[in-house]
Amino acid sequence: MQRTLMCRAVLVAQQVYAESSVPVQTLAAFRQKGNRTMSSFSVPVPSCLLQPLKVPDRLLLGPGPSNVPPRILSAGGRAIIGHMHKEMFEIMDEIKKGIQYAFQTTNELTLAVSGSGHVAMEAALFNTLERGDKVLIGVHGIWGERAADISERIGADVKRLVKVPGQYFSLNEIEQALSEHRPVLFFITHGESSTGVVHPMDGLGDLCHKYNCLLLVDTVASLGGAPIYMDKQGIDILYSGSQKVLNAPPGTAPISFSDRARQKIASRKTKPVSFHLDIGWLSNYWGCDGKPRVYHHTGPVSGFFSLRESLAILAEKGLENYWKLHEETALYLHERLENIGLKLFVKEKHMRLPTVTTIAVPEGYDWRDITAYVMKNYSVEITGGLGPSVGMVLRVGLMGYNCTKANADLVVKALADALQHCKKSKV
Repeated sequence: MQRTLMCRAVLVAQQVYAESSVPVQTLAAFRQKGNRTMSSFSVPVPSCLLQPLKVPDRLLLGPGPSNVPPRILSAGGRAIIGHMHKEMFEIMDEIKKGIQYAFQTTNELTLAVSGSGHVAMEAALFNTLERGDKVLIGVHGIWGERAADISERIGADVKRLVKVPGQYFSLNEIEQALSEHRPVLFFITHGESSTGVVHPMDGLGDLCHKYNCLLLVDTVASLGGAPIYMDKQGIDILYSGSQKVLNAPPGTAPISFSDRARQKIASRKTKPVSFHLDIGWLSNYWGCDGKPRVYHHTGPVSGFFSLRESLAILAEKGLENYWKLHEETALYLHERLENIGLKLFVKEKHMRLPTVTTIAVPEGYDWRDITAYVMKNYSVEITGGLGPSVGMVLRVGLMGYNCTKANADLVVKALADALQHCKKSKV
């Protein structure tokens, strides 16, 4: 009986809320009266908000976010439940298991931060670094630059190991820097989406541990699209984002900490600079500390529904199949691009990131003209460079749901058309 009454109440509320069920004349009179009543307001009702929401239908083939498939959209549209309900905790536990599978880790401290990949980066650095701690940042694109910036804001002693866009570090170069600086943490980006490089991980964990250093890896652009083995490769902190290969909406960020990382956090002399990202609180909220869960913040319930479903799709298809799909589709795209005379930015084939392809901007063209033409005429998003690669590259992302040869063909067709119609300088 109670459930029936609740359902009826919801229907009544929906009918009252829907303006379409109210005569236009009545609405106009109501608004006119409202305007007289609220004439003391200095800020009037925004006229744009009295219009229906309009969102263009676009194919997102840039470096992210990627299109969200219907199944994940549907999951995100489920009825909201309380963020502290037992059913919500069960869903969070399922998310944790999905992240452990995606990361290939058994770490107990595994969860999803409420926020984007940037927030996960901050969570990793805020919790492991204290003022004065020495940190080594591998900078081979924008994400290393961002990690260095965040670390400096904490007050850490930041040392940079730098490569020009399109290159990567050898183990010897990294070992020399570790030996010289003796940092407590080394940061590296696995999938550098600003340059299109996938960085080698084998041997890096053992090397860092040889120098009593934690290894922190960014996999926002590579998770699910390129092999990564957190435990086998000795990675101490790994994080990603929901909006790339996982195809969930932006706003949730998987992250995991090894026992070594937990020991470093436990030995802190000061609290992390962010309460919202304090891993002690988050560990409890996600049921990772064996204690009853207590309120910390209101998690993005709909976002967690979507993330859970995206991880379910990954589990159903299998990591190896996903890795193979992205590798094969990327190779197909690369061949097609070269067939129309375009040059790939990353010279070494085995170092090309399967999820985000970087194309050298054709000589004489303005990259902005090309991306604008493709958007206007094909409703397809591709982008230019980011950070140190601005003006150097075009970026094409084929990730998860969008990773198809049909989309690769469409991008190539759109680019070939753009090169025919965009103005080319005489220089």
